[in-house]
Amino acid sequence: MADSIMSKAATMEIPINSNGDTGSLPEDDSLEQDLQQVMVSGPNLNETSIVSGGYGGPAGGVIPTSSIKDIRMKSRGVNLSNSQSTERIVHHHQTHPGSSNHTSGSTEELTRGVAVEKLDSVKKWGINTYKCTKQMFSERFGRGSRTVDLELEAQIDLLRDTKLKYESILRLTTALTTHFQSMVQTQQALGDTFTDLSQKSPELQDEFGYNAETQKLLCKNGESLLGAISFFVSSVDTLVNKTMEDTLLTIKLYENARLEFDAYRSDLEELSMGPRDAASMVRIEMAQHEYQLYRDKYERLRSDVTIKLKFLEENKVKVMHKQLLLFHNAISAYFAGNQQQLEQTLIQFNVKLKPPGSDKPSWLEEQ
Repeated sequence: MADSIMSKAATMEIPINSNGDTGSLPEDDSLEQDLQQVMVSGPNLNETSIVSGGYGGPAGGVIPTSSIKDIRMKSRGVNLSNSQSTERIVHHHQTHPGSSNHTSGSTEELTRGVAVEKLDSVKKWGINTYKCTKQMFSERFGRGSRTVDLELEAQIDLLRDTKLKYESILRLTTALTTHFQSMVQTQQALGDTFTDLSQKSPELQDEFGYNAETQKLLCKNGESLLGAISFFVSSVDTLVNKTMEDTLLTIKLYENARLEFDAYRSDLEELSMGPRDAASMVRIEMAQHEYQLYRDKYERLRSDVTIKLKFLEENKVKVMHKQLLLFHNAISAYFAGNQQQLEQTLIQFNVKLKPPGSDKPSWLEEQ
C-alpha cells in the first residue's frame, strides 16, 4: 500500500524553470509542515503497536506488531506452527488437558479475525492519507479547488494575529516584573544600610534616618505594584495560553476536516465524470457515502469553531477591560506617590499580596 501511495505521489507534476532545475518554492516550508500534519495521525510501524484511525480522527485500536508479522508470513506460505506459537499451544494443552481442538480452533480464528480487522483499519488510514496529500498538492499548485468560508477564515486570521500581539504584551510585562522586582530588592537593601548607618553615625543620624524611611516606603509601595503587575501577567497568560490555545486547537481540527472533506469531494467529482457501468456505479455510491460522512464532520467542526470564537471574543473583552484598568490605576498611583490610592486599587480588584519571604524556599527545601 505504501509503495502504491509513493508511486502515485511521484507522478505529480512539479514546476520546472527554463534551465531544467526545479524552482525554489516560497511555500516549501509551509508545505512540509502541512505534510507533517497529514501524517501525524498515522500509525508508527517501528513501534511495538500500531494505532489505527482515520486522518485527524480518533484511534481505531491497537495491533500488536507480532500479529501483523504473522499475517504477512501466512500470506507468503510460511508455517507459523513452530517457535513461540507452538510453545503457547503446548502450554495450553499441558495446563488444560481437557480442552478440545474445537476451542483452540475458535480462538485462533477469533485472533486472526481481529488482526485482519485492525490491518484493514491501517489500509483505510493509508487511503485517507493519500487522498488528503493529493488534495493538498492540488491546492498548492493551483489545480484543485478548496472550500472557503471567507467570514470564518477572516476571524481565524484575526485571532492568530491577536494572539501574537498578546504574547508580546506578556513578554514585556514579564520583563517589567523582573526588572522592577530587582529595583525593589535594591531599595530594601539600601534602606537597611541607611538604618544601620543612622545608628552608627550620631552626627548624621537624622539624615540617614529620613532616607531609610523613604526607601522603606518606596519598597512597600513597590511590593504593592508588583502584586498588581503579577496579577495582570497571570490573567493575560491564562487568556493567551489556555483560552486562545484551546480555540486554536479546535481550529486545527476544523482545518483538517476541511481538507478531508475537499479530498473526498474531489474524488466523488472525478468518479461522477467517468463511465457509468455497474462497477463504476458501486464506486460512486461508496464515494457518495464517504463524502457525506466527511461533510457532516466538517460542518460540525465549523459550527464548533464559530461558537468558540464568539465566546472567546466576549471573554477577552471582559478580562482585558478589568486587567487594563487595574494596570493603569496601579501604575498611576505608584508613580504619583499616592499610597492610599494604590492600596484601594488592590482592594478594588481583589489582588492578594504574598507575604514577605514566601517566594524563598524553606530551610527543609534547601537541604
